[in-house]
This record gives sequence, structure tokens and C-alpha cells, in this order.
Amino acid sequence: MAWSQDEERMLAQIERHLVDDDPRLVARLESFNERVRRSEAKAKGDSGGRRHKPRRSTVIILISWLLIATLVATLLIMVLRHEAASAVALAAASF
Repeated sequence: MAWSQDEERMLAQIERHLVDDDPRLVARLESFNERVRRSEAKAKGDSGGRRHKPRRSTVIILISWLLIATLVATLLIMVLRHEAASAVALAAASF
């Protein structure tokens, strides 16, 4: 449905007032619109067959999981070694 000339004029006037009154809102809306355009382009497959770099958050999460897994493995090894040493000392003391 097309807008009438009066409606278009009123919308343009509202837009000018918003730009004058709240430039931060305008910047946020422009940023949002840009993200929507990129998302729509990605959904349409306009990527051109290029490989995408992983997002920074994905890399941070992956590194965090690797660090946690390493910490858990290290603690398990330490506990198992301590238990083995205790068992050997207990066996030696009983002889």
C-alpha cells in the first residue's frame, strides 16, 4: 500500500525531528538497519562462496573450553598420582 503525499511529508518531518532531537537513537537505528541488511544478504546467499572468519566470541569460547579441559585433566592427573603414591606408601608400610 502506497503512502499518500501528506503521510510521506509527515513521516519526513518526524524523521527530521528525531534526527535533531536524538542523534544517538539515529545512530543506533542505522546500525540496526545495517545489521539487518547484512543478515538478509547472508540469508540470500550473497556471500560469493567465500569462507567466513569465525566470530571473535566463538574463538574466545573455544579457547576457554580448552583451558578448562586442560585444568580438569591436570587436576585429575595430580589426584591420581597422589592416590597412587599414597597406595605405594601404605603398601610399603604394611610390609
